[in-house]
Amino acid sequence: MDIIKGTYGFRFADDRELALCKLYAAGCDVITDSSYYWDGLERTDGPLLLFQYTFSGEGIFENNDRSYRVRAGQAFLAEIPGPHRYYYPVDATEPWHFIFLLFRPDLISAHWRKFKAVAGEVPSLPTDSAPIRLLRMIVTDAAAGRITDPLIASSSVYQFMTELVRLQTTARHNRENWSEHIRQAAAYIESHYASMISIDQLAEQISLSKYHLIRRFSASTGLTPGSYLTRIRIEKAMELLRGTTLSIEQIAAQVGYSSGSYFIKAFRGLTGLTPGDFRSGGESLVYRKLFFD
Repeated sequence: MDIIKGTYGFRFADDRELALCKLYAAGCDVITDSSYYWDGLERTDGPLLLFQYTFSGEGIFENNDRSYRVRAGQAFLAEIPGPHRYYYPVDATEPWHFIFLLFRPDLISAHWRKFKAVAGEVPSLPTDSAPIRLLRMIVTDAAAGRITDPLIASSSVYQFMTELVRLQTTARHNRENWSEHIRQAAAYIESHYASMISIDQLAEQISLSKYHLIRRFSASTGLTPGSYLTRIRIEKAMELLRGTTLSIEQIAAQVGYSSGSYFIKAFRGLTGLTPGDFRSGGESLVYRKLFFD
């Protein structure tokens, strides 16, 4: 998808009846002149959030006492106004080709903080990742005049920020990003969920201390080993509840719980339903399966 160079601004009137994200500007540029310089403390168009992604060449991003060379495949995140500067370096050897999105923090600041806390203020993102593909589409639509009202603009901003956060979550949950120890631990839980007695048993199996296992497993998967074990047990229980006529006590025993009451408590804690309600539908929708993050 070829992107037309240019900056496209949006000044839609506020709709008091609807809470909308506010797109301020989007664009693509190729810089070859060192006069390109922005100081975040001198700008008067804030409050704004800026996401700027480099396709080729490089630029400088400075924030407080930190300085970065933002190269191909990297973005920088800036809050306007703020103590930052970004500019084209005088020693650059090729044009700085980038794409950017400017939007108000309304409704979206929590997404921004969450992504920035995990990815940092100069994250690396593949060119073919969902957020960058979407950003290219937004700028292309802007150039073609297809962002014609505040609802389309709001949807564009919200979807972009959602994809950024989702990218980090997906990367964390992708087993390819886990260490060999964590992959072994997860596989062991998935194979021995019905007979596991303790986390000490798991730590011994993969030759890690209990402390290091919990810390590394949580950092990689977003769950403690105990929570991961509960998740696997409840998912297996749901299959048995809907696919068999086994009693609650029998299912509890098959997935590793010592009693039906303990199983019911764990099931309700994760799903908000009792096993019986899940099986029958009760007063709720009749779920075949529930999905968890």
